Amino acid sequence: MDFEEKTLSSKVVYAGRVITIEKDDVELANGNFSFREVARHPGGVVILAMKDKETLLLVRQFRYPTKQVALELPAGKLEKGEIPDLAAKRELEEETGYRAEKWKSLGYINTTPGFCDEKLYLYKAEKLTFVGEHPDDGEIIRAEEIKIPDLMQKIKSGEINDAKTLCAILRGLYL
Repeated sequence: MDFEEKTLSSKVVYAGRVITIEKDDVELANGNFSFREVARHPGGVVILAMKDKETLLLVRQFRYPTKQVALELPAGKLEKGEIPDLAAKRELEEETGYRAEKWKSLGYINTTPGFCDEKLYLYKAEKLTFVGEHPDDGEIIRAEEIKIPDLMQKIKSGEINDAKTLCAILRGLYL
């Protein structure tokens, strides 16, 4: 069965600094017509930073949309035209103050494909050297070292429930 939908028209209904929202009229695979609201996002990077074989670097920060402090892996938005490999290196240093000598791609994830085209590139970083953090303006963030057993307890308890963090941990530690 063909599942593909054909875009008949597309209109930008909101253009912000981080996302653009489009409303598309579509023809469904069965010949019916409908519409789709799509959030366009430039994508980003997520870094599973291994301080050593038993310790990861995570960051704690307030996430305004959920009104909660989150414990997550270092991550950040791609700048326009930025290569994900370089963005990962930039974000790791900005958020944790570390540079990594060894990098491995863990692939990518689509965060919420039901309404958003955001693609996050996952990386594992090892052989870290501290050079000093320098977060973005408006970013209040604290890097924390977490041992893997403690990390797993934080996941079980729900303290860590960020999807990108869970995906990168699964791919980087267990696959």
